[in-house]
Amino acid sequence: MAELPSGLLEACVVVGAPSDKLRDVHQSKSSELPLLEAEVLQVFAPPFVSKETNSSHAIGPAFSRVQRRRSFIKKKKRDRAVQSLSNGETNSRDEATSATEDISVPKDLDLIALPQLCFPGGLHLASEHKEDRYHFLVFTDLFGNRTHGVVVQYYRAVQSCLEGAVQNGHRWNSSKSRLYVPFSVCIISKFPYYNALKDCLSCLLVQLRTARQDDFEETIKEFSAKLSLVPLPPPGQLHVSFSLRPLQVVLPSREDQDSPIIDINLHLPLLCFTPTTLLQVLSCLLQEQRIVLFSSNWAKLTLVAESLLFYLQPLSWQHPYVPVLARGMLDFLMAPTAFLMGCHINHYEEVAGETEDLILVNIDEGVVQSSWSETINLPAIPQTAAECFMLRTECLVLHYDLELCHFGTGTDVNTLQSHRRGWQRNLNSQIQNITLELVVNIFRGVQDFLNHEHRVFNSEEFLRTREPEDQLFYKKVLETHIFHSFLRDRLNKKRDDFSRMEQMTRNQVQRNRALTESPRRPPMSELSRSGYSRYTSPDGRLSKRLGASLPNLDQPINESVTMPAINSNRSHSVRNATPNIGLKFPQKVVKVFRLPEFPPPLAYQYVQNYYTDMVSSLKKAIDTTSSSESALLARYHYLRGLVNTVSNKRLDALEDFQSLYKTDAEIFPSQMVKSLVESLPDVERLQAERRPEIRSLISRVKREQERERAVKGSKLEEGAIKHFQLPKKYMLLEEFVKCVQESGIVKDQGTIHRLFDALTVGHQKQVGPDLFRVFYTIWKETEAEAQEVCLPASVLEHIDATECVFKLSSSVKTSRGVGKIAMTQRRLFLLTDGRPGYVEVAQYRDLEEVKVSSAPLLLLRIPSLKLRVVGRKEAFEANLKTETELWHLMVKEMWAGRLIADQHKDPQYMQQALTNALLMDAVVGCLQSSKAIYAASKLAQFDRIKMEVPMMIPKTTAEMLKHKINLSVELAAPQAVDVLLYTPGQLWVSASGGKVMVFDASTWSLMHTCQVGNARVNCILGVDKDQVWMGSEDCVIYIISVLSMVCNRQLTEHRAEVTGLALDTDKYSQKVAYSCSAEGTVMVWDISTLQVKRQFRLSCDRLLSVYSCGKMLWCCSRDSILEVWRNGNLKHCINFPEQQRATLSSALLLPEQEELWCVFADATEVYIWHTKDTTKPFHRMVLPDCSGCYCMIKVKKQVWIGGLSRSSTKGKVYIIDSERYEILKELQGHSDRVTALCSAEDRYVLSGAGSHDGKVAIWKVE
Repeated sequence: MAELPSGLLEACVVVGAPSDKLRDVHQSKSSELPLLEAEVLQVFAPPFVSKETNSSHAIGPAFSRVQRRRSFIKKKKRDRAVQSLSNGETNSRDEATSATEDISVPKDLDLIALPQLCFPGGLHLASEHKEDRYHFLVFTDLFGNRTHGVVVQYYRAVQSCLEGAVQNGHRWNSSKSRLYVPFSVCIISKFPYYNALKDCLSCLLVQLRTARQDDFEETIKEFSAKLSLVPLPPPGQLHVSFSLRPLQVVLPSREDQDSPIIDINLHLPLLCFTPTTLLQVLSCLLQEQRIVLFSSNWAKLTLVAESLLFYLQPLSWQHPYVPVLARGMLDFLMAPTAFLMGCHINHYEEVAGETEDLILVNIDEGVVQSSWSETINLPAIPQTAAECFMLRTECLVLHYDLELCHFGTGTDVNTLQSHRRGWQRNLNSQIQNITLELVVNIFRGVQDFLNHEHRVFNSEEFLRTREPEDQLFYKKVLETHIFHSFLRDRLNKKRDDFSRMEQMTRNQVQRNRALTESPRRPPMSELSRSGYSRYTSPDGRLSKRLGASLPNLDQPINESVTMPAINSNRSHSVRNATPNIGLKFPQKVVKVFRLPEFPPPLAYQYVQNYYTDMVSSLKKAIDTTSSSESALLARYHYLRGLVNTVSNKRLDALEDFQSLYKTDAEIFPSQMVKSLVESLPDVERLQAERRPEIRSLISRVKREQERERAVKGSKLEEGAIKHFQLPKKYMLLEEFVKCVQESGIVKDQGTIHRLFDALTVGHQKQVGPDLFRVFYTIWKETEAEAQEVCLPASVLEHIDATECVFKLSSSVKTSRGVGKIAMTQRRLFLLTDGRPGYVEVAQYRDLEEVKVSSAPLLLLRIPSLKLRVVGRKEAFEANLKTETELWHLMVKEMWAGRLIADQHKDPQYMQQALTNALLMDAVVGCLQSSKAIYAASKLAQFDRIKMEVPMMIPKTTAEMLKHKINLSVELAAPQAVDVLLYTPGQLWVSASGGKVMVFDASTWSLMHTCQVGNARVNCILGVDKDQVWMGSEDCVIYIISVLSMVCNRQLTEHRAEVTGLALDTDKYSQKVAYSCSAEGTVMVWDISTLQVKRQFRLSCDRLLSVYSCGKMLWCCSRDSILEVWRNGNLKHCINFPEQQRATLSSALLLPEQEELWCVFADATEVYIWHTKDTTKPFHRMVLPDCSGCYCMIKVKKQVWIGGLSRSSTKGKVYIIDSERYEILKELQGHSDRVTALCSAEDRYVLSGAGSHDGKVAIWKVE
């Protein structure tokens, strides 16, 4: 049978004193009221009935699993089975004749401790009636799964409890008629619906107060049966409400799949504690202390504890969690591990005196102490994050009464409740944003110290970049389980609220700045203002970004490769954030779906009719919802799928879940659907084959199961996390590459191979642990020395704000004075001794000659570095002594890197040259031998290229090439560019494995990264202002929202990989989209509804693309081009010349010229047909120095073709005059074949290359 989703009700349990104990008390002559032992009296748990057990005392199926039962035995003394009463007679009542009573309980529900928890202070009789009291419970199993309980204690007169109990035909008559006994009703649920279940119990008590004792059990059973019919709302903007007279109860949904359900008042801790004290408590939680909450109010314990854990999201508490301890459970506090527990304030002194190393949190007084002193000697939360949190919380309106000042007195309780819920929802949202910002500010930048390939976190490097006063806090937190779980999510690249907010709160400089492959160095403008610590503050430190960018492609080269200067007046710290604004996210509009009125719940047919009514209501909601509200439609379909599932309408349920792909695939319930598919009987499987939507879904489920099995064995353990450690044995090349990548020094494999050659010069090809340790130490020391450089304002005004000092020489004599030579990524300058001054030495691009010279000193010749600069008569000479050879190597490498970067408009060459120079420095420092300089020269990558193979690019290429974007800065090896698309203001780049990057077209800086499946993207189409479609090898068309950058809709109708997409209008001037897949299927889509309007199948060898022109479709396959009517009927087939069979790579339709252009992967010719005469191509063009072509676009009156050079195996772009059929230009800007082309408003053409290059070139269109 299919596994059904857990519902609202797991069980309803009645706890109290058994009637025999009450009779004893009632008969007792003692004036003292004894403390009674609570027992489980009744348990009601779904499912209450199945179809076969229909009767007047059973209800229909409920929203819970059909599960094996076990018996819970109420323990009673056997000697009370037969009781001797006061008149000597024997009571033969039914409940006395049985020594035990079996109560049916769900198998995974443990009720042993429940009586104590329902009466945590004990079961006390009372001489007067008391008010009802509520409190809340949390149960945690061995696997960390939590179950939640809401308990109400209410008092009944003992006499009414014993009503109907007769003796010798007479009713009880006692003088103790004013005695009251408490009972507890506990609703147990897998979901923390505290407020909603509290409302439910309030409604139940209204019925119980007027119910007779004989109806007591039936009333609670009927109440439980109603709750079992309630479906849970899907994640998102749809809540569910139902009527339990006199209240309307609302179940709020979670925000998304990974977010928790929040149905409590999150501001309670802010009412109980000052912000400073609250931060102390959160710091203790982050450091995993042994924490005990105290209060005189049992309800406060759970509500405050739950709120505190919500504040830490997405970090999750991993240790024992018992927010309510009964008085008999205080020995739990002796546990040696970290925990979060709560108990009554009466036990405060006892707990503080007998248990050590506890953090004692007095909720009632808002005080935090330790059991060994009145103060807490633990590191505080970092000051910057704490100050921001306090500023934000000061601006919250925490008192609801302030909202009611201008309202009249309400007379409708449901209206009052609805208004309160709306206010609370908005306040909860504000608090979530503030606490999430706190967590982001604490752990900002963790991502920068992760190596995803090897699952390594460089904790030492992370600690080194924290503020000195905060390092003790981070040292403790980094060792905790709560941080380990958080780190695992980061390594798994989880996209949650944390990652979204961290990305969103990066300032513009952080977004635009490309981090080099060299160590993290702060810009001098940052260091000069407040030193390195300011740079490393959570909001101030720059982070890794992909590719440098050009703010304006029409600027001169020397300006265009310079990043925008940091405005010194701009706020870089969260301390300066406006507290009354906070981080405001768009408030989502919440819809509430109201369930039908509950049926008489004790008949199977009534329950089935209830489900039918619910389905009808959902159908009406779906029909009246606009197709533009796809997210809301998805929630209605999800809810209807749940209802159909529990009412055994499996095929209807599958059809509803299939609809989620087109509305919001993020809430697709994979496990539930998989279970449904597996449970289909043969008859329904045959029916499913006749329903295309369901057949498609079943096929996809099977494919995903096969894919999971295929990758299960090879996939890295997602929970494994390593901390970087220095090696302890000799390393061969492969081990060395892994070790260097884990260390975070550099990731590029080519660079690491050259480093290996340098460290193994003159001996066996392996690196020893001692050598690597010295190399790593020198690398870190050099980095630290550079970060300690703080330049005066008189020097800073001469350099760019984003420049970093990467190397500083010792004080030397030069031809321009005495001082230290400083090396940045752009220039060399002399920092003069005495009063620091700035003397320009050279910008790398202006160097003319770099050589080692010698200066006479007495009878000796002292080696010196001699530099000649363009436009200067006098050379610069520095007596660097033993450092001369090293500086000679480094400056030549920087010079060569600068020249090559300028020629290729590619800042990455300069970044790589800087990495090479710094590695040279570390190699010379660690080898300390005569071969050190020779070893370091192995790293002179660009200087060697400059000397051996001049990289002068053709003049035409230099004039047309404006810039390059490197997509693989953070990767060990380049990745191929598969598809390019330009939409207004944005460049979309599809790389390997379904990774899609979106760049800002004004600065060419990375804005977003999306993951669309795990397969290659074959085609991208901009459908409208808010839709970009992507056809993938996994047979799916993914739809990304341009506004939200969320990929949550999918079209799954294709049965083979999607190879082409096109856009057109139909005969009614409505936009339609065409898609084709490799096996020959062409589909026509209604863009507004995402429904297939029609489809047809063509007979061809791998269909590659589809184009619309007039009334015809042109469908291109590897062996032919088919001209097809829009209804799918074939008009004409163009067969290629024999030598070009099965090699077509790209086709281009020019409607205004009535021409069809084709290029082939293994041919050097361009074939051109007239669309009205396709018997044979009317023109052929031979492309010079070409081994094949792969892509083609039209720009103005030009056709641009991307291919591969025959002579140099490098990428080439051919520009052809489309009217005269002449080759205008040949461009060479890639080191691999050109695989993708797109046009940006006919001003620029962008080209992407294969995996040996992995870059996007930007060309100016003339």
